[in-house]
Amino acid sequence: MKQQLRRTMLYVPGNNPGMIKDAGIYGADCIMFDLEDSVSLNEKDAARFLVYEALTSLDLGDKEHLVRINSLESGLGLADLEAIVRTGKAVIRLPKTETPQDVLECEAEIARIEEAAGLQVGSTNMMAAVESAAGVLNAREIALSSPRLIGIAIGAEDYVTDLKTTRSEDGIELLFARSAILLAARAAGIDAIDTVYSDVNNEEGLRKEVQLIRQLGFDGKSIINPRQIGIIHEIYTPTKKDIDHALAVLDAIQQAERKGSGVISLNGKMVDRPIVLRAQRVISLAKASGVLKEGVYAQD
Repeated sequence: MKQQLRRTMLYVPGNNPGMIKDAGIYGADCIMFDLEDSVSLNEKDAARFLVYEALTSLDLGDKEHLVRINSLESGLGLADLEAIVRTGKAVIRLPKTETPQDVLECEAEIARIEEAAGLQVGSTNMMAAVESAAGVLNAREIALSSPRLIGIAIGAEDYVTDLKTTRSEDGIELLFARSAILLAARAAGIDAIDTVYSDVNNEEGLRKEVQLIRQLGFDGKSIINPRQIGIIHEIYTPTKKDIDHALAVLDAIQQAERKGSGVISLNGKMVDRPIVLRAQRVISLAKASGVLKEGVYAQD
C-alpha cells in the first residue's frame, strides 16, 4: 500500500450518506472520509457510525480508503479509532500532527485495538497531516516516526493561520512548508500529498497550483470537489513525448544488458541512474493512468 497512485484524495464528509455512497463513482484515486473539520460537534457520533457502516457494509470498490479522525487530544479521536480500526479497511489520517510523539501515541492505540479485534498488529496504515509551524519544523522526524506511515500531507489553512498570514495566488507563503514536507517524505520513502485548493470555480488557479506541486515532486493532492479530479489527473499523466523517451531509455538498458556492456547510451548521451529512475517513474505513472498498456500508447 505504500507505493500506489495517489494523485487525488477526495474528502467526503462523514455525515453525508449520499456522498459516502457515491464517493467511488467520481474517479478519484483515494477516498478520504472525514470525521473532523467537516462534521459539527453534535454530529460526530452519527458520522462515525455512518463511516463504520459504509466500510463494513457497502461495496466501495478497490480504491484506497482513508478516514480523517479527530485528534486524540480533542477527546473524540479515540472513539474514532475504536470504530474505524476494527473494520480493517481504512488508512488512518491523523490531523494536526506536530511531533513524532503524536504519531506514536496514535500508533499505540491502533495496535491495542488491532490486538483486541483479532487483527494483525501493524496492518493498519497511517498518514500524518501537518498543519502548523511546529509540525513543519518537525516534518522529517514525523515522517520517520513509524513504519505504518504511507504518507505525510500538508494542511494549508491552519498552517497559514499559524503563520499569521493568508493564502495567496502564487502560494509563496507555502513554499517552505511544501519543500520541508516533500523532503521529509522522500527521506522516509513515503508519499507527499499537497493541500486542498478551495476555490472550486477557479480552474486556471487549480491548474497553476497542480503544475507547481507536480514540479516540486508531490505525489498528489487532497481535493474537496469531484470537478477537480480530471484536471489533476490530466496534469499528472505523462505526455506521449515523455513516455516515448522513457521507453527509449529502458530499451537502451536492455540493449546494453544483452551486449554485456556496463555503459548505457541513448542518442549519443550517457544514461545514468537518475535518468533511469525518472524513466521508470514515467512508465509507472503512464500505466497507472491507463495511457500505456503493454508498451503501447493507449491514445494512439
